Amino acid sequence: MKVILFSLLILLCLHTYSQQQTPKPLRHFMQSGPSPANKIQYGNNPKAGRYANAGDTKIYYEVYGKGRPIVILHGGIFGSTYEMHQFIDSLSKKYQVIAVSTRGHGKSALGIQPITYEQKATDVMAAINAVTKDSVIVLGFSDGGYAGYKLASMYPGSVKKLIAIGATELYPGLRDFTFDAKQGVALDSVYWKQQFKLMPEPQRLQEMFTGLGAMYNQLTLDKVFFQTIQCPVLVMAGDRDQSNPPQRVVATAQMILHSQVGIIPNCTHGVFLENFAAVWACIVPFLKQ
Repeated sequence: MKVILFSLLILLCLHTYSQQQTPKPLRHFMQSGPSPANKIQYGNNPKAGRYANAGDTKIYYEVYGKGRPIVILHGGIFGSTYEMHQFIDSLSKKYQVIAVSTRGHGKSALGIQPITYEQKATDVMAAINAVTKDSVIVLGFSDGGYAGYKLASMYPGSVKKLIAIGATELYPGLRDFTFDAKQGVALDSVYWKQQFKLMPEPQRLQEMFTGLGAMYNQLTLDKVFFQTIQCPVLVMAGDRDQSNPPQRVVATAQMILHSQVGIIPNCTHGVFLENFAAVWACIVPFLKQ
């Protein structure tokens, strides 16, 4: 009954706001201030947007710039392509950026299969193959970082380097990944009003939250898994990231054959949103090596 009522609430919100234009410019979840009026709407830019066929759904992605391809993967649950705007702005000056909206987020539909990281990796490869046959650099945040790990493990010939931000070892019981969509929407209603207009199936938000939570709660990423990753990996996090404390960041990096560590002081999980300059200063030399 609760799921039905929430679905009806979502549809009511959509009807109410269908008569209005999507608030511009876009914003990321829990953004403290307004976005610049001229900011590119990453994740909702018709000039750059495309779709890749991923079997049971289509995955939305956008392409910017020219050069060596680099894939950008946003966070899960409350994540969006727009939250990665500073990375896309900076990297598109020298690289071809492929910014993917993962299934159930933004303009990518959820599909009908249970959510897994194998599925996420396959989704990302569908977008990569639609753009280039070259190996790529991957930059992922949180859920996007975990997808990056799986992508590098499953497709070693396709991933040249990986930057994983806010994504460390996982095993059942480490955290409780239970997400309630109604509570999540209440945290930032303006953000979700924008997202509902982008999402092809907004009424399935709780289903997406539940599916991701179930996957996280059962997921094991340990030494055995991380040793399957052969490419160089930069593991990053803020030193106040409660989900990825410095000790776990270092421990995760030590499980990877070719790894580096970047820990940014006085920052939480959204480290690049809090101190992009420091994160960027760590990434640049890693990319140049």
